[in-house]
Amino acid sequence: MDDGELIRRAIEVRERAHAPYSSFTVGAALLAPDGRVFAGCNVENRNFAITLCAERNAVFQAVAAGVRRIAVLAVVSGPGASMCGACRQVVREFADGDSRLLLADAAGRFRERRIDDVLPDSFGPEGLGVDPPWRA
Repeated sequence: MDDGELIRRAIEVRERAHAPYSSFTVGAALLAPDGRVFAGCNVENRNFAITLCAERNAVFQAVAAGVRRIAVLAVVSGPGASMCGACRQVVREFADGDSRLLLADAAGRFRERRIDDVLPDSFGPEGLGVDPPWRA
């Protein structure tokens, strides 16, 4: 799947986001190494502490299907914002140096990053002396 198609999938799922409080809608589409795609949108709650971001939604769906490595993750928001800290840490759990992050705006214009770009000096599975999930 090419980058444009993955971003289009993130744009589509963004339209189903539930963001009545912030009006900040986000869509994410995760490409697994085997070619499967998992999409997620943000789902807000009156109690913002239990809101689920689009990125974590997509990652958790992929994990539930047995995926343990992110090949590419496309994230789409109106302005093309980067991920929050919690999402960066969750993505770090399943991203390696070859994983690509596509941060796109609502028109599909994007910039490409790696996990080390958005979460330098990160704490990953290796910090606990265990193999990353994709090596297990």
